[in-house]
Amino acid sequence: MAVQIEQFKTTESAGTSALKKAAVVGASGYTGQELVRLLLQHDHVQLHTAISQSSDGKKFASIYPGFQKHTDLVCSDEDLETLAEQVDVLFLALPHGNAAGRVTGGTLKKCKVIDLGADFRLKNADDYETWYKFKHPQPELLADAVYGLPELNRKAISQASLVANPGCYATCSILTLAPLVMAGIIDPNTIIIDAKSGVSGAGRSTTLSSHFNECNESIKAYSVAGHRHTPEIEEQLSACSTTPFHASFTPHLVPMNRGILITAYATLINNISKEDLYKIYSSFYENELFIRLFDPAGEDYTFPETRFVKGSNFCDIGMTIDTRTNRVIAVGALDNLVKGAAGQAIQNMNLLFGWPESSGLKQAPIFPV
Repeated sequence: MAVQIEQFKTTESAGTSALKKAAVVGASGYTGQELVRLLLQHDHVQLHTAISQSSDGKKFASIYPGFQKHTDLVCSDEDLETLAEQVDVLFLALPHGNAAGRVTGGTLKKCKVIDLGADFRLKNADDYETWYKFKHPQPELLADAVYGLPELNRKAISQASLVANPGCYATCSILTLAPLVMAGIIDPNTIIIDAKSGVSGAGRSTTLSSHFNECNESIKAYSVAGHRHTPEIEEQLSACSTTPFHASFTPHLVPMNRGILITAYATLINNISKEDLYKIYSSFYENELFIRLFDPAGEDYTFPETRFVKGSNFCDIGMTIDTRTNRVIAVGALDNLVKGAAGQAIQNMNLLFGWPESSGLKQAPIFPV
């Protein structure tokens, strides 16, 4: 995993090459507007179209007034195949089950597609009936889709036509646990993931559970023993392991706007020191621009907090060993709308077009929020 990538100091310029045209489908949702925000700051991209069926004909800046004087785009409701002929990359920020029937082999011959939903993340079509309760209409595309986690799949992403952008919980869980699974120092069947998300993870559509009075001053577990990101996490981590396994994953809703924090536990196979544990992570993520590791021997900030990743594409990871129980404990944090969604999609686009991975993603975390 020792991969050298471009640093933030890289000077970016579109030079003489033409700007790539991008379209955001589902632009009026939280993830869609975050994509618009990041694309407008990208040196190599022209934001061509913002698609929103619910806001057809409205100025994007009237939906999100913060974009006034940033863009004059008017939302439309164009056909996906027609749109694919006009742009170089399509970002699909749609509810699960929507993209599966709209992306075709013909679409992929016209432009690159980055799907931010779950419709192409799993390789086994039967898993969609089990976990997402719909029959996948185009299972033949699943084999061609590349799971868009750059830290693990950089080369395959760069050669793909269809990128399945990972889920926010899955991104944080996989990045936090992959070094342990790959090193073979834990029993993977003992993995427990305690995950917490801000309310924006539920999307912008109004539901009872996301009303202020329903979630403020409270925390709750949901989809216990059956959350849809579970097979995604297991599938990707199993690729790092010598044997398949099952993990326990429990998400929680917490009363904050954005952010993911996961605390993962696993039983060690052999005794290992905290220093050696840190070396495993350091070696695995050597030169990875968007991974920030925190030394368990550090004096100050040794475990991640969501407030220090908000608005950025960073994933922060801290780790330690509980010698009393012989368990490793790893904590990961990221912004669910950036590294957990739109920022990671931009990172994948950069790989597709051979640009520095930091392009359009140099924003430092915002604090206080």
